[in-house]
Amino acid sequence: MQAPLNTHTVQSHSVSHMTINAHLRFKLPPLAYTSQTNVQSVSPIHSNRCLTRAIIGPRDCRHVHTEAVQAALAKHKERKMAVPMPSKRRSLVVQTSMDAYTPPGDGEEEDGGGGGGGTSSSREGSIIMEHWISRAIHGTSSTTTTTSSTASSSSSSTRSGGSGAAGGRLADVLAQHVHISNHSAPPDVTGYTNNTANTSATDGIQVERAPGAGSAAQRQTPKYGNAELMETGDGVPVSSRVSAKIQQLVNTLKRPKRPPLREFFVDDFEELLEVQQPDPNQPKAEGAQMVAMRGEQLGVVTNWPPSLEAALQRWGTISPKAPCLTTMDTNGKPLYVLTYGKLWSRSVKVAYNLLHKLGTKQEPLVRPGDRVALVFPNNDPAAFMTAFYGCLLAEVVPVPIEVPLTRKDAGSQQIGFLLGSCGVTVALTSDACHKGLPKSPTGEIPQFKGWPKVLWFVTESKHLSKPPRDWFPLIKDANQDTAYIEYKTCKDGSVLGVTVMRIAMLTHCQALTQSCSYTEAETIVNVLDFKKDAGLWHAVLTSVMNMMHVISIPYALMKVNPLSWIQKVCQYKAKVACVKSRDMHWALVAHRDQRDVNLSALRMLVVADGSNPWSISSCDAFLNVFQSKGLRPEVICPCASSPEALTVAIRRPLEEGATPPGRGVLSMQGLSHGVIRVDSEEKLSVLTLQDVGSVMPGAVMCVVKPEGVPSLCKTDEIGELCVCSVATGTAYYGLAGMTKNTFEVFPVSNSGAPVSEFPFTRTGLLGFIGPAGLIFVAGKMDGLMVVGGRRHNADDIVATALAVEPMKFVYRGRIAVFSITVLHDERIVVVAEQRPDSTEEDSFQWMSRVLQAIDGIHQVGVYCLALVPSNTLPKTPLGGIHLSETKQLFLEGALHPCNVLMCPHTCVTNLPKPRQKQPEIGPASVMVGNLVSGKRIAQASGRDLGQIEDNDQARKFLFLSEVLQWRAQTTPDHVLYTLLNSRGTIASSLTCVQLHKRAEKIAAMLAERGHLQDGDHVALVYPPGIDLIVAFYGCLYAGCVPITVRPPHLQNIATTLPTVKMIVEVSRSACVMTTQLISKLLRSKEASAAVDVRTWPPVLDTDDLPKKKPPLLYKPSNPDTLAYLDFSVSTTGMLAGVKMSHTATSAFCRSIKLQCELYPSREVAICLDPYCGLGFVLWCLCSVYSGHQSILIPPSELEVNPALWLSAVSQYKVRDTFCSYSVMELCTKGLGLQTDSLKSRGLDLSRVRTCVVVAEERPRIALTQSFSKLFKDLGLHPRAVSTSFGCRVNLAICLQGTSGPDPTTVYVDMRALRHDRVRLVERGSPHSLPLMESGKILPGVRIIIANPETKGPMGESHLGEIWVQSGHNASGYFTVYGDEALQSDHFNSRLSFGDTQTVWARTGYLGFLRRTELTDASGERHDALYVVGALEEAMELRGMRYHPIDIETSVIRTHKSITECAVFTWTNLLVVVVELDGSEQEALDLVPLVTNVVLEEHYLIVGVVVVVDIGVIPINSRGEKQRMHLRDGFLADQLDPIYVAYNM
Repeated sequence: MQAPLNTHTVQSHSVSHMTINAHLRFKLPPLAYTSQTNVQSVSPIHSNRCLTRAIIGPRDCRHVHTEAVQAALAKHKERKMAVPMPSKRRSLVVQTSMDAYTPPGDGEEEDGGGGGGGTSSSREGSIIMEHWISRAIHGTSSTTTTTSSTASSSSSSTRSGGSGAAGGRLADVLAQHVHISNHSAPPDVTGYTNNTANTSATDGIQVERAPGAGSAAQRQTPKYGNAELMETGDGVPVSSRVSAKIQQLVNTLKRPKRPPLREFFVDDFEELLEVQQPDPNQPKAEGAQMVAMRGEQLGVVTNWPPSLEAALQRWGTISPKAPCLTTMDTNGKPLYVLTYGKLWSRSVKVAYNLLHKLGTKQEPLVRPGDRVALVFPNNDPAAFMTAFYGCLLAEVVPVPIEVPLTRKDAGSQQIGFLLGSCGVTVALTSDACHKGLPKSPTGEIPQFKGWPKVLWFVTESKHLSKPPRDWFPLIKDANQDTAYIEYKTCKDGSVLGVTVMRIAMLTHCQALTQSCSYTEAETIVNVLDFKKDAGLWHAVLTSVMNMMHVISIPYALMKVNPLSWIQKVCQYKAKVACVKSRDMHWALVAHRDQRDVNLSALRMLVVADGSNPWSISSCDAFLNVFQSKGLRPEVICPCASSPEALTVAIRRPLEEGATPPGRGVLSMQGLSHGVIRVDSEEKLSVLTLQDVGSVMPGAVMCVVKPEGVPSLCKTDEIGELCVCSVATGTAYYGLAGMTKNTFEVFPVSNSGAPVSEFPFTRTGLLGFIGPAGLIFVAGKMDGLMVVGGRRHNADDIVATALAVEPMKFVYRGRIAVFSITVLHDERIVVVAEQRPDSTEEDSFQWMSRVLQAIDGIHQVGVYCLALVPSNTLPKTPLGGIHLSETKQLFLEGALHPCNVLMCPHTCVTNLPKPRQKQPEIGPASVMVGNLVSGKRIAQASGRDLGQIEDNDQARKFLFLSEVLQWRAQTTPDHVLYTLLNSRGTIASSLTCVQLHKRAEKIAAMLAERGHLQDGDHVALVYPPGIDLIVAFYGCLYAGCVPITVRPPHLQNIATTLPTVKMIVEVSRSACVMTTQLISKLLRSKEASAAVDVRTWPPVLDTDDLPKKKPPLLYKPSNPDTLAYLDFSVSTTGMLAGVKMSHTATSAFCRSIKLQCELYPSREVAICLDPYCGLGFVLWCLCSVYSGHQSILIPPSELEVNPALWLSAVSQYKVRDTFCSYSVMELCTKGLGLQTDSLKSRGLDLSRVRTCVVVAEERPRIALTQSFSKLFKDLGLHPRAVSTSFGCRVNLAICLQGTSGPDPTTVYVDMRALRHDRVRLVERGSPHSLPLMESGKILPGVRIIIANPETKGPMGESHLGEIWVQSGHNASGYFTVYGDEALQSDHFNSRLSFGDTQTVWARTGYLGFLRRTELTDASGERHDALYVVGALEEAMELRGMRYHPIDIETSVIRTHKSITECAVFTWTNLLVVVVELDGSEQEALDLVPLVTNVVLEEHYLIVGVVVVVDIGVIPINSRGEKQRMHLRDGFLADQLDPIYVAYNM
């Protein structure tokens, strides 16, 4: 059994199994054990096939876990996981590893035992080497090397490695020569198809021969947002690294995952999330009911003292010179020896001063029974002991706590709450500690966050008064009074105080003395924290009871010299040492240079955290190394303890030669269902446990169900250990309810009868009582995570993570595992500290292996694995990880990881069922259904143009050009247009006659210089201003068709000029009219870099116009001919021009005139771009038609002066104003803090009657509301702000106008909306979405809601496509490509039933109509139109329709640093792009938060999270996000993202 094992051979066969306990009948294959031993158990366990146990002899158990992990990883290798590595900006990578072409080895360096570095075994070496060499060549040389060899080697390496470094770098190799073959039809990731038969990891990626280097150089990759990409809805450059990675992600996700749970979906909008159905085959407990286990009798020895104070008095008087405590400095030299005499006299002094020197004689500050805090550093146990015993002698209750280092220490606020609830007003501390506390400038100690006001009291003798000769403390026998309060940190970070009575304290010391066979004057070395738990119990309390000598090793010394405790054991020939597994592990790492270690005197090594699953490996490894130095195996004594039950169990030091204790090799699968099973078929997923000895003397233990009624478990069931003993805590201080549930538990048997009349205390430990009455602890209640109905223990998961080559990439003790609740289930998060020298690829490889190991061993997916830089996790005072703070930071997005891997695809199995489209119902039944249910068909209309009587003079004319001539004759000096500059002063203005005269000159110029015919197209490339208007009317006078085009942006010619060129070409413009400045720019050197400048049509600059006017103004013969073309780039990046006839143009102007009540005495302020849609109509056309004065404010001027628009509105006392969302946002952000100064300058918005946002989207209700709120102080009426709605087929369908009811808002259920249904809900209800009406329907406009697929009419409050009919509909698309058939139905569609005669135009927007309680001007009930979103923007995911804006709104809300967000889909993966306003270090914090919120609120799994700089998401002039441009830029790798995370 003790033979040294060769750690490289697989050992699972070489283990000899024995079974214990003849009462247990179970079947094991005959080879599984070699001998049978009978050991009588303490309590009879009924014969049953219950507790199947396997026991293995002591050996290096660390390798059991490492082996299991290796095997689990090997299994995954066969499955060929190729995880795409996240992309990081260089500045985020601490140390780039591009030039480190070391082949990935799969040998593992051994830590602890054997020789130096491990060698790399070369099983797949040859293949991988070849690939690596070719890659190295590839990286250094130019692209002249042939591609085929690399292609073959890369595919072969992925076949062999897959999950290794090769897989991680697969994407980079493929990036250079990959054609995404299935570009047009992306694969469906949502299906669970199993296509891994024998395809390689490059499945779905065609590796082809790259074109020759020459052709590659000529074909430039298009720049980001290039115009060439515009019409290619999915145009993606081929040589894209990102898309290769996405393809890789898609392939990985296509592999079979854990089968999805049975999903169901109920069709009343309530998506029921999957409820975990218990697996019928899951293991169930089969044993008999357990019997409570009694410990040995507590044998009271005659000379045991009646109380600890009595013991101290006795030793202090009869052996005053006996050493009590020796403290060490950081060099390991003895600093100070405290004798029992000194401890006694000083404690008496402290007691006297506490009771008599604080406060006044009449009003003492501290009375017996009061609580006081003990604040002592870890290197001063002597001062702590003096203060602690001083409190006991004064009958004051000490509350030992940690030293608060800063005002905002992790957890110190919670400690403050504990002190406050205990009524602490005095804090005892040492001189040195008092000096070290943070001070205010006046020298006072500030109040720590959350702390009550305390008086600091220094306990050093020199600061204290000597007690009078006749004063002695009253020494009583131990009684029911509280002795001390030990603090305990809960899972959520809150701190509770466990009260321990004096009798419990004494009984506990007696039980420990009996269990550990402590004798007088023994020497004990203590490395544990002496303020609480085992350190306090052994080294402060029990030691004094037995007059023992404690050698105290401070944490600071351990950090400098991890071997110090072993050296002290040797130096002082100590019989006992109290340590944690960490101390054993540290000693192992440092032991090599020690020769003279001899541990033969050690009779007991108390392992305080011996119940932890990873302690067994430390114990075994320690024994392995130090057995040769005299350490006997039976000396190692693991114990289990909890703040509530004190010591729960401890292994007794055995006599020499006795049988070594056993250990359990349990099935992880069984444990996750709460049952104990020996792992039979798979040796992978096992948990090896060591026992923690038997029940404490004088105690009774039982195991109860962790949840619900405390009923006894079966013998083969895991439950919570409960203890009935005098020696436990009695209460959580001040918390009666929690106390009852924990300290006053009455376990019941099957029959419901209580086990005992005495209450039990819950220990918070999960475990079972094994054969021979040995206690096994399998985990803590606090570390329990219930995922999908199965229980996992945080510590087990830590142990598995550590077994994956831990020492190389992460710090061993610095791993935190916790769960967060996302989408109604717990999700596991693993956070580790990364070593500074590990490379990106190393870390990423380690992360993917950890995920695979945990998946293989625990059969549970890790939701998120994050690595943080070393030393950044919040620490507990003794250097452990502060778990709840870590979790809090993670959830707040303040952890700042340097690597993150999210695996929602593998973890989240409880999504609602994908929606199956119902077969369409026939038209007739829809009609009947609507009639029966009393629903109206959803249709509405504005006022009838024919019936409105008004004195509209302009109606006489068919053409706008005639209206202008008429105005120039009748009111020549009336000002139509005023243009403001950025200072708010008038840049230029235009009267009727000036406009007419200048337009004539332009017409003459077009005829003379341009030689244009009637009907020729002219592109007008002007900045927003007067010239644009003049040029427009000049074209009408000349009989040409104008097209307004936004000029190229001076700073960004490369991306904006191609768009100009494209519009000029697509519109077939015969010439370009512009200013002198722009005409030079169009032919400049910069321009020729972006476009071919030789192919421009003739460019006329209009800065110097001819003097003469044309002989004759053109008069069109037919009002249905083209007046102008309106070109616009849609949000999806499609360029579309629509034709506007003269009739439509006049009808449009009349409709707006009536809606807004415009006439010549009015003034209207317009802050819009004048290039397309309603913006152009308001800027150029309406004033001429209605005669009102337009105050023109170019939006670009607001960048210089954000207050320009509102100042103009105030200065000109304007009643009606129009703006865009970008303008409104600029004012909200730019003027938010200036409202007071604006008010003092006299800015007044109280005259504004309508402020309309011109838009082609769902109203942005949050923005309009914040704008209204912000400027309410300046007199803006909240009802004045409203929106309009237009689209390509009809440039303005709704506009608020002056009369008519205020815009209404409704709240709809977002989940119903995904199913194309509208369900109204109350404001504030979950999943509610506010929708604001898009203004009033314009006069002459009719609307109907139709089903976009069947074209049938929809009922009221049903979601459908908005169809429109009106005199100002555009008359069709103007396209050059001749694919009119495709869009013909956009302009002339008919309903499939009902009114099949009327011709409608389809807007391409989804919305619904709802009749409100309000009445409009004509007294009719008002119909409100709500726009939900564009059909082409909507994303079909899981059979449901999602509008990007809804997901984006959720994402922006999730973290303060996210300023903007855009989402799109690619190959059915949801890609979320967020703009980060903050340091790049925050980028990775956003990945989990974004994934969480989209899962929670939208039931969608995010595939890729891209973090970019501010301003990367492209936005058009209307302030709309260009999501398709963004997608193309992302896939072409042009975004320069800070971080790209590929969620698995």
